[in-house]
Amino acid sequence: MKTLLIGCGNSRKKRVFPLGRKDVGELVTLDINPFCKPDYVYDLECLPYPFEDEEFDEIHAYEVLEHMGQQGDYKFFFDQWNEFRRIMKPGGFFCGSSPALSSRWLWGDPGHTRAITPEALSFLTEDYYDQVGDTCATDYRPFLDGYWNAPGIQHKDDIMYFVLQRV
Repeated sequence: MKTLLIGCGNSRKKRVFPLGRKDVGELVTLDINPFCKPDYVYDLECLPYPFEDEEFDEIHAYEVLEHMGQQGDYKFFFDQWNEFRRIMKPGGFFCGSSPALSSRWLWGDPGHTRAITPEALSFLTEDYYDQVGDTCATDYRPFLDGYWNAPGIQHKDDIMYFVLQRV
């Protein structure tokens, strides 16, 4: 198994375990800060990412996605998720966390530029689009390269933890 930890900072640990899998296998780290000594020093706002198609079984991102893009920039939102999908094997898991809407740090951190919410993640799932035409739901399907399943989203201590699976 090959795992990518993005925005790793000084950590090399998984905090979310899809299907209870605690093993990491080969861990590849990426961060914009060279002082953290990641395997890759890279700015995640620069697409495409420096990895091969379907290279990873899992991607982990803890308190990092809210630092990239801008709230309302749907093109970057979908481009980034399409890029995560490109570098992940079919059936692979994206595991992450982000400040919940109830957290004072969601907009209190001067580096946060967007909120990652369960509602935003729902736009990545096929089920969301069942309501298009019946509600005021926006149809972003032309911007998606494929869908994700959302097997798990939960809140704990003002943090939203989530697992998405590449379909």
